[in-house]
Amino acid sequence: MTTLDKRNKYCFGLGTIGRDMFYSLESMYLLFFLTEVRQLDDAMLALVGGVLTVLRILDAFNDPITGVIIDNTHSRWGKFKPWILTGALVSALCLLVLFGDIPVSGAAYVVIFALAYILWDIFYGVNDIAYWTLLPALSLDQQQRERYGAFARICANIGMYAVVVGVLPATSALTDAFGGDGKKGWFVFAVIVCALMIGFQLFTLLGVKERRDFKEENNTSLRELGKVLFANDQLLWTAVSMALFMIGYCTTTSFGTYYFKFAYGDENMYSVFAGVLGMSQLAALLVFPRFAARFSRKKLYSAATVLVVAGYGVFFFAPMNMIPIAVAGVLLFVGQAFIQTLMLMFLADTIEYGQWKLGRRNDSVTFSVQPFINKIGAAIATGVVTVTLIISGINRAETAADVTAEGLLILKIAMMALPLAAILVGYFVYLRKYRIDAAYYNRILDDLRRRGDIR
Repeated sequence: MTTLDKRNKYCFGLGTIGRDMFYSLESMYLLFFLTEVRQLDDAMLALVGGVLTVLRILDAFNDPITGVIIDNTHSRWGKFKPWILTGALVSALCLLVLFGDIPVSGAAYVVIFALAYILWDIFYGVNDIAYWTLLPALSLDQQQRERYGAFARICANIGMYAVVVGVLPATSALTDAFGGDGKKGWFVFAVIVCALMIGFQLFTLLGVKERRDFKEENNTSLRELGKVLFANDQLLWTAVSMALFMIGYCTTTSFGTYYFKFAYGDENMYSVFAGVLGMSQLAALLVFPRFAARFSRKKLYSAATVLVVAGYGVFFFAPMNMIPIAVAGVLLFVGQAFIQTLMLMFLADTIEYGQWKLGRRNDSVTFSVQPFINKIGAAIATGVVTVTLIISGINRAETAADVTAEGLLILKIAMMALPLAAILVGYFVYLRKYRIDAAYYNRILDDLRRRGDIR
């Protein structure tokens, strides 16, 4: 690797530590904040949960348009960095409103919350699309991309687990510092996360230098958007497979705090469990490039899926004992770490496939599929969690003793069985429909070089 390659790898990867702290706080703990800190009743929870689900789905369809805008950007700082900065700043302000002590209730609270949320979703999507579109703009080499992507996923997991492990102890300490005011404690924690998000993004903004050796293309119009998305069959099948995986993944992780509080009976063990998972995922990502150098992506995906199936099986039938639960978590999240990294590589390679097939790169339109999928996954997860909390009686419970055996079974089915089904369907879609292996990808690059589309 050249000096520039190393700088790009580290500055790109470090940028996502704060981003994933930021995203994890919203995606995994906003609902927990609403139910356990703001203590919304069933009626308000159903209303706010419904608003979150609908807005996430509607805003997801805005992401391809955002991709067109970014693809059509030409500035002295490149096409990506202006949007990375804009998205980070605006979404940070909106997150502070979501975790703030909004001094109204009823319909007025729902309206303010919905406005803040939709703006957060739009501008975080802007940042997310621009950020990840940098990855394929840094290298055309599949193994180089795997190294960049694996390091970025390591950094993302550090950020995510910093929040997952630290959120309950930190907010508890801050709540005590404010005389038992949980709303102030969570708001200060959100301020800290927002500051870290912007700080780590500066590594990417100031340190990364993108490639400029692609053929200059004409702007993409909104009319051409459909062709870019739907004529790229490999992008479509990747999107379907990713969406099914993310629905399962987001649903399981969204239940984490509820599981340990109301099923296991000790919410403090959630941080311990999360720490075990974090170390497992980091270890998996550290060895990913070595496995990727020895085995095909298809074999890695298959092996990872076996681990996920085993993890869910152990998790579902495990007694309320930390040892089998931890074993299940390690199996599950090691497999998920490999699958998430592979999905990122599949998506990156569909850019050159689209350029080869359709005559234009459309980096950002292609990567707009990722936040689209994440939002769909988060929306469905929010809907599943909201309905489960209400019908299982957990939203009305104060401790694990208040949850019935039937309620616990409903929780486990929603948290484990349904996500596993979605992940397995996504895997079989990949097996049947995705065909860009290493040999095929190299033939695509050779054709693009002969055509003069890349240098």
